[in-house]
Amino acid sequence: MSQKKQKLLFGGHSLVWAGDWSVKNARFAASSASRAGYDLIEILIAEPEKIDAAMTKDLLAEFNLTAAGCFVINATTDISSSDKSIVQAGEDLAKRAIDKLAAIGGVELDGPFASSLQPYEQPATKENRANSVGAMKRIADYAADKNINLNIEIVNRYESNLMNTAKEGLLYLEEVDKPNVYLHLDTYHMNIEEDGMVEGVLAAGDRLGYVHVGESHRGYLGTGNVDFDSFFGALKKINYQGPVTFESFSSAVVDPALSNALRIWRNLWTDSDDLAVKAINFMKKRYS
Repeated sequence: MSQKKQKLLFGGHSLVWAGDWSVKNARFAASSASRAGYDLIEILIAEPEKIDAAMTKDLLAEFNLTAAGCFVINATTDISSSDKSIVQAGEDLAKRAIDKLAAIGGVELDGPFASSLQPYEQPATKENRANSVGAMKRIADYAADKNINLNIEIVNRYESNLMNTAKEGLLYLEEVDKPNVYLHLDTYHMNIEEDGMVEGVLAAGDRLGYVHVGESHRGYLGTGNVDFDSFFGALKKINYQGPVTFESFSSAVVDPALSNALRIWRNLWTDSDDLAVKAINFMKKRYS
């Protein structure tokens, strides 16, 4: 059974504060998120075995935070692959991520895991799509047994060939046809792919389960060209209730391997506390 989205939570991605979830960095990220006024911290669970569940649960309780899990797959675990062994590897990894999220008390798994996060050289085939949908159905059933929602992030054409707009994502959700599978929209990607910041949100309606708020250059909110007023206005129109999570990356903080994967070539900021405080104030001003 899935968890109904019924509470607005302001979150921050852990990579705003730390490049990994080691004991020292996890404490720094959790304490910083709490001090800035966030309700939720989003933890990257790309490698579930590196997340200490007991330590994480203690931190969440200490700092009064809810956790969400961010999950991504690569070419060796791509559930849209035409290689069935790779699809199976992706399913197995997703189940381990779900287990870890359940162990820390989280109920929202988000991220672009319908396909690998990578530049593809050609469009997705019917087989690629069918493999992804089939795997997602099985992953969704596994997640439902643990009361976890799956929120499939829609990313730009340079990071996925499966779907790049909200409306394409909704068609994918129709094929998966599972009540605990939702759409995850990210303003950074929407700014590249959508006709505007409103139509996709309105189309998603109650199938919108998770939101990432990021600037066009992934830096300070309000310093790029994303139309946040229109975006938050659209969220209000659909009475969105769920996580609204700030996401920003700088090569000063993000793990080098991930920084390279996301093409973060420059330091967009160095003071994560200043960035995070300004971000939550920016978001609350537009949606509280």
